[in-house]
Amino acid sequence: MKKHLFIISILVHSAFISQAQWQPDVRLTNNTSPSNTSLNNAWCVAASGDTVFAVWDDERAGNYEIYYKRSTDAGLTWGEDTRLTVSQYSYDPCITIKGSVVHVVWQELRDGYYEIYYKRSTDAGVSWEADTRLTTNTSDSWNPSIAVNGSAVHVVWEDERQGNSEVYYKGSTDGGLTWGADTRLTNDPANSWNPSVAVSGSVVHVAWYDDRNGSGNWEIYYKRSADGGLNWGEDTRMTNDTHVSRYPCLAVSGSVVHLVWHDDRDGNYDIYYKRSTDGGLTWSADTRLTTDPANAMFPCLAVSASTVHIVWIDPRNTPNVQIFYKRSTDGGLSWETDLQLSSSSLSTYPSVAVSGSVVHAVWQDMRDGNYEIYYKRNPTGDPTGIIAPAVSGNTIQVFPNPFTNEITVNNSINEPSEITVYDITSRKVIMQKFTSKATLNTTQLGKGIYLFEVKTKNTVLRNGRIIKD
Repeated sequence: MKKHLFIISILVHSAFISQAQWQPDVRLTNNTSPSNTSLNNAWCVAASGDTVFAVWDDERAGNYEIYYKRSTDAGLTWGEDTRLTVSQYSYDPCITIKGSVVHVVWQELRDGYYEIYYKRSTDAGVSWEADTRLTTNTSDSWNPSIAVNGSAVHVVWEDERQGNSEVYYKGSTDGGLTWGADTRLTNDPANSWNPSVAVSGSVVHVAWYDDRNGSGNWEIYYKRSADGGLNWGEDTRMTNDTHVSRYPCLAVSGSVVHLVWHDDRDGNYDIYYKRSTDGGLTWSADTRLTTDPANAMFPCLAVSASTVHIVWIDPRNTPNVQIFYKRSTDGGLSWETDLQLSSSSLSTYPSVAVSGSVVHAVWQDMRDGNYEIYYKRNPTGDPTGIIAPAVSGNTIQVFPNPFTNEITVNNSINEPSEITVYDITSRKVIMQKFTSKATLNTTQLGKGIYLFEVKTKNTVLRNGRIIKD
């Protein structure tokens, strides 16, 4: 009997896999000037609950300014473009969100040199406070990265005040209202570029690349602070070969730290990965994530619990680069196959974010004759539980996910429907008919993974995976 149940489970699982796909691309900008995401692996997308933000720079106003737009329904629909800066030149934004507080940093030529500026919204993007200038020196400051944990905000960037590029840090302990002094994190005659920052609790992680080991031998370096940025440990060399390792990106979940970068040790650029399970004290061996002869570059990653999501650019299937994606569901121990997300004339510089079960990706795309911002979403974050193609005019919401004692389903087409919930062995555990909305009592269900299907008489409207915790 158990063998039969296992076979049925595989068949149901395979049926969900057959529908596995990300939803269609959504064009977020529509103007005759270029719109650009950040080339320094900064996050140009952020999400909290159902609120999603995309941020970019474009020159529709005659010079480059920072713009953003937001979605309040997990990326299904989007509001208008909102201009965040009024300056001479503003580039390379990075965004993060915690609850309803949104934080944005960028580099701006307002004061005779490029300086790092910061702006925040405390009402999920409805209104924005005044710009805050974070750097004040007579040299250029570039490529900021930002991370937040509660009211602690952490910013890193590269800075030329010493005559070469060094990595600097600045922190706020009150949600961005006031800021501490600049802290120099690197101290070497070589250049240190493109830092990435991540935080979990009071432990702050920073990665960058520099060529202190010889001209042209770029390597990835890392350092950490265990007390919220007050004190910093030693630099740790993360790569060790005679080739180029550049553009690191960090993400952290609890004590597990994830690091990706691109590396040409194999004769072409590939995406490499390593992780730490003790908060950055020790690190695993390098893992090669891409193995195609084409160059795979500019990775960006996001993590939710033990699921890690990575996007990058790769020209393996077309003359021009496209956006690719892969994920790990076991905290980086093993990885699923590569998936091509875009298919256009040219797609570059992707970012990825995750909130709950929804994965969000943005990038800049040339399919319209100039660079525009495009967006794509995976509603479940799981190729075994993707929303089926929607009926025209239909929006099905099944929430919360994860759930505890009840599930609510909304059906915007307002016609007789039913929702069925199966356990992982394909056994039907709940079935309820409804018209526009239903609330299911789930107190009888144990913790674990469940599959659901919402359908009318003849049409499956949505299926996917939900988790009881």
